[in-house]
Amino acid sequence: MGKFMLKLPSMGESVTEATLTAWLKEVGDTIEIDDSIVEVSTDKVDSDVPSDVEGVLLEKRFELNQVIQVGDVIAVIETEQEIEETDTAPEIAISEEAVVEEKPAELSKEVIETVEAPVQKAVEAVSPQQESVSDSTRFYSPLVKNIAKTEGISLAELDRIPGTGENNRLTKKDILAHLENRTAAPQAPITKAKAEVASPSIEGQIKSEPVTSGEDQVIEMTRMAKLISHHMTESKNTSVHVQSFVEADVTELWDWREKVKNQFQAREGEKLTFTPIFISAIIHALKQFPLLNSSLQGDQIIQKKDINIGMATALGDGNLIVPVIKNADHLNLVGLAKAVNDLSNRARVNQLLPDEVQGGTYTVTNIGNFGSITGTPIINQPQLGILALGVIRKMPAVIETPNGDFVGIRKKIILSHSYDHRVVNGAMGGQFAKAVADYLENWDPTITF
Repeated sequence: MGKFMLKLPSMGESVTEATLTAWLKEVGDTIEIDDSIVEVSTDKVDSDVPSDVEGVLLEKRFELNQVIQVGDVIAVIETEQEIEETDTAPEIAISEEAVVEEKPAELSKEVIETVEAPVQKAVEAVSPQQESVSDSTRFYSPLVKNIAKTEGISLAELDRIPGTGENNRLTKKDILAHLENRTAAPQAPITKAKAEVASPSIEGQIKSEPVTSGEDQVIEMTRMAKLISHHMTESKNTSVHVQSFVEADVTELWDWREKVKNQFQAREGEKLTFTPIFISAIIHALKQFPLLNSSLQGDQIIQKKDINIGMATALGDGNLIVPVIKNADHLNLVGLAKAVNDLSNRARVNQLLPDEVQGGTYTVTNIGNFGSITGTPIINQPQLGILALGVIRKMPAVIETPNGDFVGIRKKIILSHSYDHRVVNGAMGGQFAKAVADYLENWDPTITF
């Protein structure tokens, strides 16, 4: 007999730890090769840790919500063969199923549990009590139980869902597929109490309106929200933030995109949004001001050779993630459009790999998507700058011509550049934003892709 030490694998560049979010096997369970033993979560990506051997789960080394370092032994599996231990943890294989929309479900669960607590009696008065999933004789993993509870799936309904896992076990993929095809049942009205929850902000700071009972609500922040809060606080405490604002006339650019967007999608199979165009302008400006493509370590400025653009992306649960386009300066407009669409789409369904949210050298955030005219974004550490792009608006403007000035309607945008004043002075910070604006204003309407 031998013992296999299941260790936390390497999960990508700069990822050194993860939180144990669910045990998928119990002590004494039979383990097959590639069976998922635990689910873990980093600050951006969720995944499971599979077994490389057959055997029986002998020992658990960590409890739920404990932080595990890469290389730590998570569990011990007893096998019938002798195992040669190694100090090197294997690379993790993140399957598509392992990263299905996990964060929104977690957020929904916490908000629902906290908000409904003060009005539980009123709810019970108008709706029957749901049976507990634990009452079933059928096995359900902790993750499946969590999804069922969050989505209000009764025990009877859960038992009717066919499973595609081993021994007809119900998997996460099965229950999510069921939810997609499920006809939403009408909700029972709450007549004695009412709870309202405001949409969470992009930074993940969940807010709630007070219930009509007059009692305050205490809502526990999700793990991702806590990490974002810590990251933002650390950035404000580290960098000396200062902003420069520049207005750009993007009328010619707007008209060009309207002219070519259908042709672009037909030829490339991709939508042409403004984000890749903005990123191309930022790349152009970073080549003029390479100091902005740097980080500060102690008293040393590390100027980066590669231009890796992070693009802030809002998730459905109100949290924020920043996937990174590596070597963005090597891509043309078509390549940038494909990268932007791919990363943003996979970010919203939690299908990003750990390496895809690491290594950024400069960040852009398109706050105009939410109707914001401008803003003062917080620098994504350890970078030195971030550019926020406001909404494009029709504005009256003075137009200068050789025959005199006149007032006309133009499409304009405000660029807000936050930068670290420890390294970047006001002149350079303003000139960088102006370089981006000049690139957008002087867009060649005859350009092809």
